[in-house]
Amino acid sequence: MRSIAYLALCAVLIIAACSPKTASKTETTPTISLAPVIPIPKGDIRKAAPKSGTAPIIQIAKANTLQLDNGLTVIVVENHKLPTLSVQLFVDYEPVLEKSAKGYVDMMADLLLKGTKTRSKSQIDEEIDFIGATLNANPNGFFGECLSKHADKLLNVLSDATLNPVFPTEELERSRKRQVSNLAQSKTDANFMVQQLSAALRYGNTHPYGEIKTEESITKITQAQVQKHYATFFKPNITYLVMVGDISKEKAEKYAKQYFGKWQKGDVPKETYGLPRPPDKNLVHFVNKPGAVQSVISITYPIELQPGQPDEIRVRLLNTVLGAYFNSRVNSNLREKHGWTYGANTRMNSDKLIGYFSAGASVRNGVTDSSIVEFLSELNRIKTEKVPPKELQMVKNVLTGQFSQSLESPETVARFALSAARFGLPADYFEQYLTVLQSITADEVMLMARKYIKPDHAHIIVAGNQADVAEKLAQFESNKNVLYYDAFARPIKRNTMPLPPDMTGEKVIQDYLQAIGAAKMSNFHDIVTDAKLQLSGPEIQLQTWQKAGEKIAIEMKMNGQLISKRVYDGVAGNESGMAGASRKLEGKFLEDLKEQARFCKEATYLTNDAYKLSLLQIEEIDGVNAYAVEVTRYDGKRTMEFYDMKSSLKLREVTLDKGMDDAPVSVITDFSNYKAVEGVLFPHTMVVTGMTPTPMTMRTTDIKINQGVADTIFKL
Repeated sequence: MRSIAYLALCAVLIIAACSPKTASKTETTPTISLAPVIPIPKGDIRKAAPKSGTAPIIQIAKANTLQLDNGLTVIVVENHKLPTLSVQLFVDYEPVLEKSAKGYVDMMADLLLKGTKTRSKSQIDEEIDFIGATLNANPNGFFGECLSKHADKLLNVLSDATLNPVFPTEELERSRKRQVSNLAQSKTDANFMVQQLSAALRYGNTHPYGEIKTEESITKITQAQVQKHYATFFKPNITYLVMVGDISKEKAEKYAKQYFGKWQKGDVPKETYGLPRPPDKNLVHFVNKPGAVQSVISITYPIELQPGQPDEIRVRLLNTVLGAYFNSRVNSNLREKHGWTYGANTRMNSDKLIGYFSAGASVRNGVTDSSIVEFLSELNRIKTEKVPPKELQMVKNVLTGQFSQSLESPETVARFALSAARFGLPADYFEQYLTVLQSITADEVMLMARKYIKPDHAHIIVAGNQADVAEKLAQFESNKNVLYYDAFARPIKRNTMPLPPDMTGEKVIQDYLQAIGAAKMSNFHDIVTDAKLQLSGPEIQLQTWQKAGEKIAIEMKMNGQLISKRVYDGVAGNESGMAGASRKLEGKFLEDLKEQARFCKEATYLTNDAYKLSLLQIEEIDGVNAYAVEVTRYDGKRTMEFYDMKSSLKLREVTLDKGMDDAPVSVITDFSNYKAVEGVLFPHTMVVTGMTPTPMTMRTTDIKINQGVADTIFKL
């Protein structure tokens, strides 16, 4: 009934985009680059193919390594150009099977900085903030940065969090609620659906990489599990302490002994797992996202590729040709040639246990099957046709530039040293990288393609609108079979419930209006609504005034300060922002605001020729069967609306809009928590996903009817 949450989010994004941006200019002192010098070609380089040549000589800054008596390995990379220091503590244990309590490893990471035996969470936060540092935890340890003069203070806190965490019960419960909330918001994200299903299918549920976190598994996590995991695996003899920046080897050794020397070593269990294999033939898997106008595609399978093995650099070259830079084959095909996507890519990931291949893109519904055809075509082509010399050298140059640029960062040198220590790489592995890269031939690339590219043994995964896409995918499986899953990779049966023969789009809307008591709105003269909007940052206060005659005013405030205001006086609309700038609303923006000015826009679907209704099918929304009604406005805007078959209440709206990067996105507004106000049901909770990286939740706190709202509120 009310999509003001979506309208408010649009206003926030527009104001932010239109606000003036300033940047101060400061003089900087030139610094000497650590990267090898690569000559810049002169003239029009597009007229001739890039020339091959001798690889630049790489001289990587030396990383000093030492080991304490308890087995802690300390890696030091000195760089005194800036008075800063970064510290990484990496605990190198094997992944573990978490089974029915999947998520307790992430929970442990979330709690590492939430309290120790001598510090509370607030004390840790205050000490880190006071010195202007950062310190974050992850399942394998910590990463922090500070000014080098505060290294002692940062390491003091880091040591305490490493050796003495207490995993407070109250913080565990907060983390649990936060993780459950995040999952609830993510389950409508097609990219999330595909990521979950890709992992589950590649590795299976008997491998730690294939376990899927669910709301049910999070509720089963106990403090004892978190404590046991920490006590079992956080040992110095499998840990690396990496310090990069303005610090000497001697001082680093002193700090390491001072803060980590008393850390007790111990035996750490090593787990072994079965080796995941690609499927015997192509299998097609589908996750339904009702109302989606785009499909997310992933073609994936596991590969046996470990870090440092001889194939790794050759595979990286192969993958870059195929799909790891802008002019790669899959991107040139799907984006540049056909215009089906904003970006297509491939990945070939190495891993100590098992790596993986994936190829993917987000495409329009109508070209989902065609996009898969082109993906498979490119995978087959690279196996059967040699990469031409011009293309091969171009990709070598791209990789050379990327590698050389990465050497500007001291953290890169530290990462190299950590990788060499973890995976037993040769001492000159990274110094020889460019030499090896330039020596790779087209025959070697084809050999790698034939070994690792498997277009006939892949999981073909799509998340999208079932009615538009699913049946077209059967052609990619030999038995014309499509397997269906929910958002958490659990197999489900396809919803094949037929529409009742006497049901129409108009009848669905009539049932909705009756269910909410819309007839009583004939006595309404005005509506005043107070609500709170929650994105990832501070809370936003939203107040809306609606008045008969299709008038509306929407104000958004943050910390009491007005950040956006939209007004429609029944004839014209206007929007203003924080800086005082305003603009006249026209076109789509004006029509959207006019639509929201109505007390019940759905009622006008039946009385206004500007709308056309089409009942499409029955879809399942969070386990509830719902009628899917397409609403087409006179200006061409289309909205998919979903109504509960039992209660007749609206559950969801889906519209096509532009995201923060101007790429087309499906914006989903979910309605829930209906409450009666003056005999009419209003949804008091609305969640908008798709337009921003994190969902936005709008919670209505108060609705007042017939307050005598003055016309001056709607003055432009």
